[in-house]
Amino acid sequence: MQDTYQRNINYLRISVTDKCNLRCVYCMPEGGIEQVRHEEILSLEEIARVVESAVIAGIRKVRFTGGEPLVRKGMTELIGMVNKIPEIDDIALTTNGILLPRLAAGLRKAGLKRVNISLDTLFPEKFAQITRGGRLSDVWRGIEAARDAGFDPVKINTVMIRGFNSDEIQDFVELTRKIPLHVRFIELMPIGACSSMARDGYISTDELIKSISAKHVIVPEKEVAGGGPAKYYKIPGASGTIGFISPISNHFCAGCNRLRLTAEGRLRPCLQSPEEIDLKTPLREGASLQELADIIKLAAESKPEKHDLTKTGWAGNKRVMTQIGG
Repeated sequence: MQDTYQRNINYLRISVTDKCNLRCVYCMPEGGIEQVRHEEILSLEEIARVVESAVIAGIRKVRFTGGEPLVRKGMTELIGMVNKIPEIDDIALTTNGILLPRLAAGLRKAGLKRVNISLDTLFPEKFAQITRGGRLSDVWRGIEAARDAGFDPVKINTVMIRGFNSDEIQDFVELTRKIPLHVRFIELMPIGACSSMARDGYISTDELIKSISAKHVIVPEKEVAGGGPAKYYKIPGASGTIGFISPISNHFCAGCNRLRLTAEGRLRPCLQSPEEIDLKTPLREGASLQELADIIKLAAESKPEKHDLTKTGWAGNKRVMTQIGG
């Protein structure tokens, strides 16, 4: 499946819920979001049917997101359903890790291949601040559970924010020396709740690399399993790697291979663009797999050439990140 810019679209990110058990300041407003009625959210069976149709269009990789996907009941069963679709060769999950201690082993057995765990600070008090009440120890237990369950690689997603965790850059780097984790530093994007924060908090990848290189020798590393837009480096002899995701300073739109499906069944061709295509209505009206695949192809064809976050920011978007799926 190709879009109008000849990009191969083979990756579907699926939000299974807009709910979350944390309230991260750059993802969700302090007061939360208006709750969507349960019947408006795609059922597990409907999600599996969407994936069945998506493989006809050309999708081969699936990532489940939220909100926090593991607050959705039945995620192990959903992973199992998707794992039975022969054309899908990669199933991944982005999570805050809190519920992994009781779910990791079952998810792995069901067919989940990889997990990305969000972690923006290594200090308990700052973690409570940015998540509005979360406990860092819960995430660490989740990381340990993921490793114990055999997930490899285990990636850590760290959004860098000047004045908040910019003094922890070297601490995260040292983490990769001791533990086989793959820490990915992500540039702060002017999206939703963090649009104003990004004005003062943004740190470019070049600045991060310069800071790290002042203390460590880092060498380019081969791509870590799962692909994606990160550029990887490594401290010689370290167990893990350091990755950089640069959606602002060096946007990777030219190689974007993804579509997003919201929990309400709307296809979003681009994270920044407010355009959404209704897939739920035809799905519930009995559309065939081929008919659904044709709609997915139309969504791919409507992908813009690139995002315009540096100029227009989040203008025109009414959704916040937890309503879209990261």
